[in-house]
Amino acid sequence: MAELSNQRVTSLYDLMDSAYDVPEIHEHSKQLGHVPIIDKNPRRNKALKLELEAEIKRCKTIHIKPAEAIRYNERSTVERVNDRLKDEFGGRVVRVRGPEKVMCHLMFGMLVLTADQLLKIVT
Repeated sequence: MAELSNQRVTSLYDLMDSAYDVPEIHEHSKQLGHVPIIDKNPRRNKALKLELEAEIKRCKTIHIKPAEAIRYNERSTVERVNDRLKDEFGGRVVRVRGPEKVMCHLMFGMLVLTADQLLKIVT
C-alpha cells in the first residue's frame, strides 16, 4: 500500500507521536528525503522532560508556535478522519479477504465519509 501512495503523493514530512521517537525511525525518514516531525518522548529522562516543559513555557511567553508544532497539529486532523472511518463507516471490522477487496471496502467507507462531510458543510 505504501508503494501506491509513493506513486501518487510526494511526502515532505513524517508526522508521528512520541511512541515513534527512536533514532532508527528518524534516520529512515531522512533517508526517504522526508523531514521527521516526531513528538519527543523523554522516557524517564528528567532533564529532557524539564527542558521540554521549559521550552513550552518560553513559547507561550513570547506568543510563538514553532513551525514543527503547527505541522504536527495537522496530524490530529488525520487522526479524526481515521477515527470516524473506523467507528462510523466500517473501517474497524473488515470481513473480506485479499488486498483488493479490503482496499475496496475501505474506499467505500471513505466515499461515504466524504459525502457525510460535504452534507455537513452544505447544511
